[in-house]
Amino acid sequence: MAAVLVAGMAAGTINTVVGSGTLITFPTLLAFGVSPVTANVSNTVGLVPGSLSGAWGYRRELEGQRPRLLRLATASLLGGIAGAVLLLALPSGAFDAVVPALIAIGVVLVLLGPRIQQRVVRRAERRGGLPETGAGWVWPAVAGAGVYGGYFGAAQGVLLMAILGIGVDDTMQRHNATKNVLALLVNAIAAVVFVIVAHVDWRVAVLIAVGSVIGGQIGATVGRRLPPIVLRGVIAVVGVVAIVAFLVS
Repeated sequence: MAAVLVAGMAAGTINTVVGSGTLITFPTLLAFGVSPVTANVSNTVGLVPGSLSGAWGYRRELEGQRPRLLRLATASLLGGIAGAVLLLALPSGAFDAVVPALIAIGVVLVLLGPRIQQRVVRRAERRGGLPETGAGWVWPAVAGAGVYGGYFGAAQGVLLMAILGIGVDDTMQRHNATKNVLALLVNAIAAVVFVIVAHVDWRVAVLIAVGSVIGGQIGATVGRRLPPIVLRGVIAVVGVVAIVAFLVS
């Protein structure tokens, strides 16, 4: 119980700063004998309060983003539902081949984000500039990240930060705040589906919830102090670790 609680705290911290906290909690649950599907389901349910804690910790950076959040929220909710259904309907190894590739693409896009965004902004300026809610492709891309997040969720934050960093003209810290809200929505809607139709180990879910709430506040305190270049570096490191973890497993 102590190990699961600490894992939840670490996951809440990492999820708020970058995303990929599932890479800590999921293997921990497997190590203590929880079946893979039950571990994934219970982990998703448990991380919802932590996601809410992290989003609340970044509330200052959310000011003025209401139109953007309302638009992208629909993408995350629809994607999260689809991902949760796929988890329950498809074989557990169905996404194994594409997950490392998705994370790798996300890491590359985060690192090259400023240069790519400059080109996107220049092209958009010829057409009157980027809209407040981002380029037209951002909505379907966020929906795709939501499908992945509802299915498994590890490194969902890396993908979202890449999408927002290129397609939305704003600062890294405000992107991180948006990412926390979108990840919260994906986790929450997937958790609702799991509670209704899947088996949740509530002891595990509660322990992760308590730990991740504490971790969410720690992550918000640490994350907003990181300069953009450092935040990009942290995202890249976490993404590479995620890829290695998937390939090893």
